[in-house]
Amino acid sequence: MKDYTEYILEQAQKLLSIDSPSGYTRNVTDWLLETYSEMGYQPQRTTKGGVLVQISEGTKAVTDPSEGPILLTGHVDTLGAMVSSITDRGTLKLTPLGGMNPNNAETENCRIITREGKTYTGTFQLCNASIHVNGDYNDTKRTYKDMEVLLDELVSTKEDVKSLGIMTGDIVCFDPRTVITPSGFIKSRFLDDKLSTAILIGYAKYLKDENITPSRRIYQHITVFEEVGHGGCGSIPKDVTEMLAVDMGCVGEGLECTECQVSICAKDSRGPSHYDVVSALIHAARTADVDFAVDVYPYYGSDVDAALSAGVDARHCLIGPGVYASHGYERSHKKGVKNTFDLLKSYLG
Repeated sequence: MKDYTEYILEQAQKLLSIDSPSGYTRNVTDWLLETYSEMGYQPQRTTKGGVLVQISEGTKAVTDPSEGPILLTGHVDTLGAMVSSITDRGTLKLTPLGGMNPNNAETENCRIITREGKTYTGTFQLCNASIHVNGDYNDTKRTYKDMEVLLDELVSTKEDVKSLGIMTGDIVCFDPRTVITPSGFIKSRFLDDKLSTAILIGYAKYLKDENITPSRRIYQHITVFEEVGHGGCGSIPKDVTEMLAVDMGCVGEGLECTECQVSICAKDSRGPSHYDVVSALIHAARTADVDFAVDVYPYYGSDVDAALSAGVDARHCLIGPGVYASHGYERSHKKGVKNTFDLLKSYLG
């Protein structure tokens, strides 16, 4: 059977090349709609702007929630920022979209998208960023109050910037800096969650290419407001009895998951995953000889948490390839991608 890892990485690189911070996702969902349609599916854009698609009708009569329709969720909205004000010196002050930490974004190149569709470039820097001038450089805390965007334009006043068409509310997109190394590491901003969205696309292609119809009805919902907490709150088919977020697995101190594994989340910041689903995922991983870890994430929330908070009555869990330096310059590995893909195949049949 074909190895879909390289196909998944190709789709991930395409997704990562399309700017899509929360609130500015039309371009990336256009790409998703086209990609699913080319595979022979019938995707729909939800009212909120996400993409919902049924990828399997299912072959088994539903007698138990464990056999009912399942919704696989991923998200393509990323961290980013918005112009909050223009200074008298012609620089831009920002407010974050999602959890974009200014410590991780310092000196990053960025793009400013105006309401008229023009794009300007700049760099996110500490105010007074010359270390030969600023004696407090090392001691200054990196906050959005103390940082700014220097535009790559000859501007020195607020009026100069406004004349370019830049205004408060414009979207700021940070460079992903995507690299895939010869040793198999995947380095980029926004692997959360474009890497796992690519895995979902790969799984959809696998079903088509191999002419496979799993026993359960399967939907995929690629959301566009996950990073601000409400991506999974709506557009969930009424017959769904289970939700599985395919997002990132965290790698860090106190956790077992590595970048080469798939993580099964037993508990996140909102509470435990459904016990039976976690157990079934562990069984599926062992059956398929998938390299996995089970972990508890103390500072993590996902689309399935949002859905349950909105009142959806469904079993739930989260899986994903191990990702180090979450919400920073993230890193995973091809083996983590393959193990996540293989777990989906084993679990869904």
